[in-house]
Amino acid sequence: MKWEERSEVRPVFNESGLEIKPVYSPEDVEESGGWNSIGSPGEFPFTRGIHKEMYRKRPWTMRQYAGFGKPEETNERFRYLIANGQTGLNVAFDLPTQSGLDSDDPAAQGEVGRVGMAVDTLKDFEIAFDGIDLDKITVSLTINGAAVTLIAMYFAMAKKRGYDISKLRGTAQNDILKEFVGRGTWVFPVEPSIKLVGDTILYCAENAPLYSPVSVCGYHIRESGANPIQEMAYAFCIAKAYIDHVLERGMEIDEFASRLSFNFDIHGNIFEQVAKFRAGRRLWAKILKTDYGTQNPKSMWLRMIAGGGGGGLTIEQPENNIIRTAYYALVSALSGTQTMALCCYDEAYTIPSEKAARVALRTMQILVEEMGLCDTVDPLAGSYYIETLTNQMEEKIRALMKEVDAQGGIVKAIAEGHIQNTVSKQAFENLRKLQSGETRKVGVNCYRIEEEQQAVEFHRFKEEDCAEQIARLNKARSERDSARVGNALATVLDEAKAGRNVMPAIINAVEAYATVGEITQCLVDVYGRYEEPVRF
Repeated sequence: MKWEERSEVRPVFNESGLEIKPVYSPEDVEESGGWNSIGSPGEFPFTRGIHKEMYRKRPWTMRQYAGFGKPEETNERFRYLIANGQTGLNVAFDLPTQSGLDSDDPAAQGEVGRVGMAVDTLKDFEIAFDGIDLDKITVSLTINGAAVTLIAMYFAMAKKRGYDISKLRGTAQNDILKEFVGRGTWVFPVEPSIKLVGDTILYCAENAPLYSPVSVCGYHIRESGANPIQEMAYAFCIAKAYIDHVLERGMEIDEFASRLSFNFDIHGNIFEQVAKFRAGRRLWAKILKTDYGTQNPKSMWLRMIAGGGGGGLTIEQPENNIIRTAYYALVSALSGTQTMALCCYDEAYTIPSEKAARVALRTMQILVEEMGLCDTVDPLAGSYYIETLTNQMEEKIRALMKEVDAQGGIVKAIAEGHIQNTVSKQAFENLRKLQSGETRKVGVNCYRIEEEQQAVEFHRFKEEDCAEQIARLNKARSERDSARVGNALATVLDEAKAGRNVMPAIINAVEAYATVGEITQCLVDVYGRYEEPVRF
């Protein structure tokens, strides 16, 4: 059948539920909201980017997620990535550390160093960052439930090495509300968890003003099944919850808002993803200006890491993931990100090999050096399709945020499990479409190769690492000043009971080589532990 003989063109919808027209025109832009909010790069509402010259002035930071086993092994991988041109570090912690457990805790058995670096005391941070210049390489800590302790540990390590933390740059994920939705490494109930996030924001505003204590993480909400609209809307609702909490504690908006950052996901339709970020950046600026009255343009910036999402990668035909991540990197660059990270082609199977990590890093470098992605700002601006999508995405994100507010707000919705339920249903629907073939996935439900050999190098988990980590933990316990540790932990407990900011007390405790588990237990004694609501 010839193309012109087809009687109709089937409707096409993107993942956000917007119908995609075969052809776009200026009229579509006008009908969707017009051209007035496009603006210029570096100017409100920042649709085209938060900086005037964007990558012409400086390319995005390349920050690959890395960390496994003992701190020595993680340090070796850090050095390898830096030697190959990486410009930032993103630290992966093992599940015991993420959950506030020491490596010798019975609940940690079998998980020590398995999916990230094991950390028990300040000594582990000293080893992991040995030889790394913290003035030249910014560090992101992917930690949430135990974030207050790990941030304190990072500051203590930096101070011990002679750095001025008032000039220290870096980021902590520290987004506990998305953890209740997307990953599950919570420790404390919702309200005290928000209080601890507030403690870090207030402490950093006063003592480490260049450090970003929170990276609001739509990424993991998306990876858990949310569509792009939900990813952005829920992330913004969560960010507003943190802002509202800090404002209630007496700090002015422009004293801390500029150091909030975001972590977003990339997989799926190129144009939908680019429009998602342009719409999000514009909407966030409007929210800060209109809802909070900020006067500082930097407070309106949507500073983000936009990473190639593991949710888009496949176990089947893993080499195809190299192609996918290249497109994810392209989307990230076209979207105006400040920091870029890519999942490696083998991450659907294992902790990335050095080769896989290098391929992902080279992918980003090729965009900078060979593909012209740094030559001009927001090159897709003015496209009838992109501008229409951007307008439509902004409208849908705003509408979902209003819906959450009408139901009592994001904190209530998460505490009662409503957001989790919505995302779970969306994940089920995504799986149904994949299994039915409605959503096409190359190598999974189309263009399959039966009985193919998987050419993937598996990361070997070494049981002996756990024994060595526990031995180092016991050595640290035996060599530290027990009286100092006891007094420091008692102060953490007292400050938590009094409702004061616990950050100074926790920094004092980690400097005395108190363990992650000991500090967590002090807080659990005051706040209790979270119990997940189960809905059917």
